[in-house]
Amino acid sequence: MAYRKLGVTTKHRRSMLANLTKDLILNERIQTTETRAKEVRRQVDKMITHGKKGTLVSRRLALAFLHNDSEVVKKVFDDLAKRYANRNGGYTTILKLTERRGDDALMVILELVEGE
Repeated sequence: MAYRKLGVTTKHRRSMLANLTKDLILNERIQTTETRAKEVRRQVDKMITHGKKGTLVSRRLALAFLHNDSEVVKKVFDDLAKRYANRNGGYTTILKLTERRGDDALMVILELVEGE
């Protein structure tokens, strides 16, 4: 499995990706660096796919990744799964902004696309 290490330890990376995924699902739009956005996009696609399956196993996998945050999982399974029922992937879009002052990291807006 190829993934970006993002310059942090494994525990930190998993926690950061889970938190960014939760924020994106709740707010439907976040601002972050390009490399983090590309990794979060993979996780959000997995969560929405779990929501579309709608099984108990899928719900438990989503809860495990999202640190047992039932509010976020409820939104994925109730709202987002219905919104993207006829869409086969590509639930997010990345809008590029300018470089961040200080380290010149490319900043982007990662947002969920509209339904149909």
